[in-house]
Amino acid sequence: MIGDRWGVTDAETELRYPCDEIVPTPGLEAWRGVTVQAPPAAVWPWVAQIRLAPYSYDWLDNLGRRSPRRLRDLPEPVPGEHFTRSGGRPLGRLLTVDPGRQLTGTILGAVMSYVLVPNGHGTRLLLKIVVARRSRLMPLLSMGDLVMARRQLINLKRLAETGGA
Repeated sequence: MIGDRWGVTDAETELRYPCDEIVPTPGLEAWRGVTVQAPPAAVWPWVAQIRLAPYSYDWLDNLGRRSPRRLRDLPEPVPGEHFTRSGGRPLGRLLTVDPGRQLTGTILGAVMSYVLVPNGHGTRLLLKIVVARRSRLMPLLSMGDLVMARRQLINLKRLAETGGA
């Protein structure tokens, strides 16, 4: 499907992600990835901070509120907490968390796994999105997600590499 991959290798699309256990026969699968020039310990706090804001196009998916550019002193995420916020309102739910390695949540019918893979001196930040039901809107959903998830991963990469700002 158009828009189902960005920044990932074939081998990364063949990995098992936590979302695969939750939605074993998805109608849509999409993978996104970036290489972060920082160790997983520097990337993880930013991934965990998705609970505060989407880190994508704030004018669109955060109702104009800027996603935090500095780390907040948050406790580790736990399943059952909200997944993210938009415009200050909690959205979705965290399903599984392995601190420092992966965070999986659900929002708007999609299940998303953020996975950190050590890569030399850096980290591969991988995101897999699955949706259970197939619909004619899947190509639009995949393309829309590609734009938003790409921006999110690039923002998280920049923040982890610079320590915020």
